[in-house]
Amino acid sequence: MYIGLGIFLLVIGAIVFAVDVNIPFISDDVLGIILIAAGLLAIVLSFAMRGRAGRGYTATRQSTVDPATGTRVERTDVDPGV
Repeated sequence: MYIGLGIFLLVIGAIVFAVDVNIPFISDDVLGIILIAAGLLAIVLSFAMRGRAGRGYTATRQSTVDPATGTRVERTDVDPGV
């Protein structure tokens, strides 16, 4: 999701940086560099968050019926991961 936003900001920043746009109170080059930096930051953060998404915990749940009493017995094993 943020990769698309980052690419969009990169493209808009490159266009603003390359084309002479008359925006009062801010330089075109500065605005282009800010947008390019924001796009790169969005892309880097999206990759960093994707790497963290795989780390978590694993839960295994097992449910059986005790034949002697007929009651349901549930067991949950949790592995907290790294």
